Amino acid sequence: MNSTVDAKRASFLSMRHVRSPRRGAASYGRFAQRGVSLIEVLVAVVILSVAFLGIAAMQAMALSSNNSAMARSMATVATYSIFDAMRADKDNATTNSAYNTSTALKANACPTDTSTFAGAQLLQWCNQLGSTLGVAETTTGNINCTTAGDCTVTINFVDVRTGADAKTKQQTVTTRAML
Repeated sequence: MNSTVDAKRASFLSMRHVRSPRRGAASYGRFAQRGVSLIEVLVAVVILSVAFLGIAAMQAMALSSNNSAMARSMATVATYSIFDAMRADKDNATTNSAYNTSTALKANACPTDTSTFAGAQLLQWCNQLGSTLGVAETTTGNINCTTAGDCTVTINFVDVRTGADAKTKQQTVTTRAML
């Protein structure tokens, strides 16, 4: 029986010897692939990093645009605010031209004459412009009403929230309404 076991063992060893190069070839191919998954991960991380930087830049631009739109909305609210004051004092706004400004009101140098209702309203409006759009020489408001009650309010301000050049930072909001 020993010879039978020895024969089987020899047969097995010879088969193993025959299969060994195949396994070795397969193993060699596997070892040649080492590090490829690491490179793939690094490339994926780089691509994701660039994508996230793009998303961050887009978010910053969206916030800037949103703040700029809010400033223009506040300027529009300010125009309607002075229109409401002029509607409450329609005679002075149309007949006496008490609200008309020969030169634009500057938010850093508001009028101080509050002896009349119109003067008090202009002071309040000028302070509103300064508090919402910035107390600066470039923040101005101009009012022009006709005797028929056709009024135009123009507000100029520099929008420092945008990342644009100085020319596009200058904003003008003009509103025309009948009293």
